[in-house]
Amino acid sequence: MKLTIFCLLTLAMSISAAVPPTEKKPVTDEYHGVKVVDEFRWLEDGDSAAVKAWTAAQNQYSRTWLDSRRDRSEIESQLKALYAQDTPSHTGLVARPGLLFALKFQPPKQQRLLVTLSSPNDLASEKVVLDPNEIEPKGQVAMDWFVPSPDGKLITVCLSEHGSEDGTLHIYRTDTGERLPDQIKRVQYPTGGGSAAWTPDSKGIFYTRYPHAGERPEADLNFYQQIYFHQICTPVSSDEYSAGKDFPRIAEIELHTSDDGRWLLASVANGDGGEFSHHLRETKAGSPWRQITRHEDGIKEIDFSHDGAALYLRSVKDSPRGKLLRMPTTGVLNDAKVIVPESDAVIEGFLLTAKHLFIADMIGGPSRIRQLDLDGSHESIVPMPVASGIGGMLVMDERLLFRQTSFVVPAAWMLYDPAKTSVEKTALFNTSPVDFSDIEAVREFAISKDGTKVPVNILRRKGTPLDGSNPALLYAYGGYGHCMRPSFNFEHRLWFDRGGIYVVANIRGGGEYGEEWHLAGNLTKKQNVFDDFAACAQHLIQRGYTRADKLAVEGGSNGGLLMGAFLTQHPQLARAVVAHVGLYDMLRVELDPNGAFNVTEFGTVKDPAQFRALHAYSPFHQVKNGMPYPAVFFLAGETDGRVNPAHSRRMTATLQSATCSGNPVLARFSSASGHGMGTALSEKIAQKADVLAFLYDQLGMTSK
Repeated sequence: MKLTIFCLLTLAMSISAAVPPTEKKPVTDEYHGVKVVDEFRWLEDGDSAAVKAWTAAQNQYSRTWLDSRRDRSEIESQLKALYAQDTPSHTGLVARPGLLFALKFQPPKQQRLLVTLSSPNDLASEKVVLDPNEIEPKGQVAMDWFVPSPDGKLITVCLSEHGSEDGTLHIYRTDTGERLPDQIKRVQYPTGGGSAAWTPDSKGIFYTRYPHAGERPEADLNFYQQIYFHQICTPVSSDEYSAGKDFPRIAEIELHTSDDGRWLLASVANGDGGEFSHHLRETKAGSPWRQITRHEDGIKEIDFSHDGAALYLRSVKDSPRGKLLRMPTTGVLNDAKVIVPESDAVIEGFLLTAKHLFIADMIGGPSRIRQLDLDGSHESIVPMPVASGIGGMLVMDERLLFRQTSFVVPAAWMLYDPAKTSVEKTALFNTSPVDFSDIEAVREFAISKDGTKVPVNILRRKGTPLDGSNPALLYAYGGYGHCMRPSFNFEHRLWFDRGGIYVVANIRGGGEYGEEWHLAGNLTKKQNVFDDFAACAQHLIQRGYTRADKLAVEGGSNGGLLMGAFLTQHPQLARAVVAHVGLYDMLRVELDPNGAFNVTEFGTVKDPAQFRALHAYSPFHQVKNGMPYPAVFFLAGETDGRVNPAHSRRMTATLQSATCSGNPVLARFSSASGHGMGTALSEKIAQKADVLAFLYDQLGMTSK
């Protein structure tokens, strides 16, 4: 009775605009004797006229609601002004003899540029090789990745359109920016990604390729990635098959060569669950491939010694936080010897020079770098500020160049000289358009349902009262072993200026504490991820940072699934939920092209135990009619090849149909973006402005 009265009262206070109606067309499936009814299956067909009309109606409904917020246009203007003052940032650095290659983000340009520099301390030497904004001024052409030739004179660049990540390989001359006639289609797709590697003479490329029409059934065209070889300035039709016919259907191939160009390594992921096999060959014509590791060996990463004579392997076999092995390049895995044993820190990555081994460690979120000799001896710590993150490492003339990140200081590329044991900031650093001197990052620990301690990183104004009155936004991901390291975002200034607290949680499913932390949050243990996140929300409330009606949560992709599980399992623990490009139907996700790659992370309905776990938390199936759900804002990209936007369509429909709270359930379907990669700056700003307008409204955050 109390729930009915509450629902009637809140419905009476609901927003005036009518929610677009969604027809129910029940379909029943049966899994292991369990019947599951789906009333909105018809919304899966994104090409149908009815679904397009439904999508347009939802976009219009949300647009009307968002644009009627008093400060929506002001927020967008503020964001544009901040980006106009932002300094250029350089990422994805690659070194070649006498040159650095980098992706440069330079607002107000819509897409990143590909540039070269002679040194990280010589900005005057910068030259633009490729500007996608000149190809398409609205920002609808993006670079997925690039690989310079060994001599640095040529660059392979993968380009895709409309955020689709459906990429074609092009070749450019570094000195002039001239594009060669070579164009190779289907080298990249969001399901398995894409990669390329040059021969030592810079005249040929090994590359990944998906099947062409007619080579496999249509349902398999975005699977069965293989390796081909292309000789520069020859017809693509004459390219040679190299390997992959015996790889898994959901193979994700990454190619890498030794410094001398003699050896080619193919790292083959078995979907997205973290299992790898590795295959090796010489780059000279006719050389055979040799498999050196299998999925069960627990080898996550392999790199070559500087002279190519040895392989270094990062292993989690019986060492969930990681250890390093070394073996002859011509040897077998049984020849490998441990040179860096497991420790309390998680080995996240490593890098080799002619004299040194550098290891990037993760310690629950923050990072550190260790320097060792090539045999693993004489360990020392590279000096870095506390609570920093590492956003990339590369070698320059026996020196280490790494990108240092922080919650409260903009990122900078730092140069470490082992001979001097000194770290210096290079000219490649960002300055913030806003001041963060009044902001501090506090690290606390929430206690999850099973007693696990979960790190909670809290960004707040110094002196913030713990009286429960502060609006707070809690963010997390929790999947695939992905680590949430410290990072700086000047957009948060708008949040802080309205009294907000921003929180990042290092929940299970990630890799902050190694492979055990990851595996404790995947497959049938996925519920731990949701319990951790709920515990973090409860921690913020219990500690007095906020209260339920002042708390919002946000996540994307796998984090969108987290949002769906959180709002269905704890509908009264937060006031507002923002879910980007999320997964919500966990029973049918594996039927999507990219969903098949997620089976090794989430599980499959074909397995009875995994089905029970999936069904128990699947957000789409756990929505209850007549429940007072929080305000929810779903965002999805129409060209998303990683997560089918049908998830957001169907979740929107079922939640709008079920909720009785009167809180808005909005959806924004963008035809100008996909999963987020390659999205034009203007679209990013528009999406962010909509999110902030939604959150400000729901949490009662007025401008100061």
